[in-house]
This record gives sequence, C-alpha cells and structure tokens, in this order.
Amino acid sequence: MRPDDPRLGDNPTHCESEAFALNASSQTRVQPLHEAPVARPASVPAVFRAAARLIAANGHYQGDYVPDFRDREMCVPHFLRPMSIVAALKCATTGDPHLTSLLADNAIAVLALRLEVDGEGPLFGGIFDLEAHVDGWGDLEGRSADSVVAVLEAAADSNEVLA
Repeated sequence: MRPDDPRLGDNPTHCESEAFALNASSQTRVQPLHEAPVARPASVPAVFRAAARLIAANGHYQGDYVPDFRDREMCVPHFLRPMSIVAALKCATTGDPHLTSLLADNAIAVLALRLEVDGEGPLFGGIFDLEAHVDGWGDLEGRSADSVVAVLEAAADSNEVLA
C-alpha cells in the first residue's frame, strides 16, 4: 500500500510506511534471459535443453557458427541469429556463440560421441575435431531445426538418466 492510499486514512502505521519505503527504494534491474546468471545452465543436460531452446527460437544455421559473423550485412546481435549446434551450445553457457567454456566443451564432446556422420563417429578426440564432427552432422543437406532440437532434447534426456 502507498502512504497516500485512501484505505489507510489520515495516519498510516509505521510498518505500512516502512514497507512502502522498502518497496519504493528497491529498484531491481531485470536482466535479459541470456545475461541472467540464473539462466546459465549448470549441467550438460541443461546445456542441451538451453541450446535446443535457442535453435527452436532463432533457427538452425548451416555452414558457420552464425550468418554474417563479421557484421557486414546484419546488425542483429549474434545471440539472436540462427546458429549452428556448436554455436548454440557455446551461447547457452556463455551468452555468446563465439566464446567457449568447459561446460560447453563437455556438452560438445558428449554430443559428438552420440552422432554419426557417414556412419562414423568423431575421428579424433580434440575439441576442434569434436566441434567439426558436430558441425558436420548439423551441416548435412536437409538437416532441419526440428531434427536438431529433437537430437538435443534426446541427448538431454539420455544424460539426465545417466547422471
């Protein structure tokens, strides 16, 4: 209640005035979802789910992390653009599709071991090889955002069972 609320009459109590002062003085800033610390996933299954939401919302991009990564033609922030699977996993953990984290690398490694490209798994175990394998799967002709989201959600379900 506000101190000038007619329901209080002429004399608001001390507690009611203090409650208003606390509410009026507390100005919280609402952070965008991709910046809020609570929004950051803390486990590999949560990373898969967050990446699936990103791709479902923004779209799946084939050929690079994001379209026009040098910003020559677009002025849309990278985290709002369609993105590859690897970029979505990185963006889910860092808020930027170009920055990496240990959790993103773990998610990429787990996903790479689940995917086959031309009947084969990843050839080497380095993170760049694993990224290339995941991107190779995502870049196959006809790969849709729906199929990418389905694979990420299945990977999340599978890893929750294992955890």
